[in-house]
Amino acid sequence: MTRTIMTNGIPMTNAVIDCILSRSAAKYYDPAATLSDEEVRELVRIGTTAPTSFHLQNWRFIAVRTLEAKARLSPIAWSQPAITEAAVTFIVCGQLADSGVIPDRLAPLVKAGIMPAEMVPEWEIPARDLYMEYPQRQRDEAVRTGTFGAAAMIYAARSLGLGSTPMIGFDADAVHREFGLSKDEIPVMLLSVGPERPGNWPQKPRRPVSDVLELV
Repeated sequence: MTRTIMTNGIPMTNAVIDCILSRSAAKYYDPAATLSDEEVRELVRIGTTAPTSFHLQNWRFIAVRTLEAKARLSPIAWSQPAITEAAVTFIVCGQLADSGVIPDRLAPLVKAGIMPAEMVPEWEIPARDLYMEYPQRQRDEAVRTGTFGAAAMIYAARSLGLGSTPMIGFDADAVHREFGLSKDEIPVMLLSVGPERPGNWPQKPRRPVSDVLELV
């Protein structure tokens, strides 16, 4: 069902808004279902269109989907059922913000004619000033970036008829060791995705907008 919204008093439908408003965290997955390599790649491709500061694209995604990999992840993720039952659980990794990668990350924009080459230092220099001497800012950016990417994947999954569950219940140090994350990577969250089975709740009611919005 596509929702009807009002714009200037005119009823309109919007599939994107419908997708957002109908999403809920899945608890029950079809344990027999799988996702193909191409489906996994497409979810990540969509995730990587999310915004990142200075176009850093400082993220990496580990797709845990074999029985062996799930068995490694489950005990260090509180044995949550989604780890073993969902078709795939992504370890969403944010990488500490590093201004030194900016020329390489911007090179495709220059080649495509989107950005003039002389603008690259105008991005790299302020990024260096913002992050280089500030470890907390580097870490904060890693978490922001990973969260943006995961959010895009959540709504992409919903639009494809798949359930998803973001999870922060895991031993970050153990995940780091078990899955070989580099020293500049932070496991921001786990994100299970897959076909659902009956029993999942609809989206839970939210607090009133008047409680969370200040118009100034």
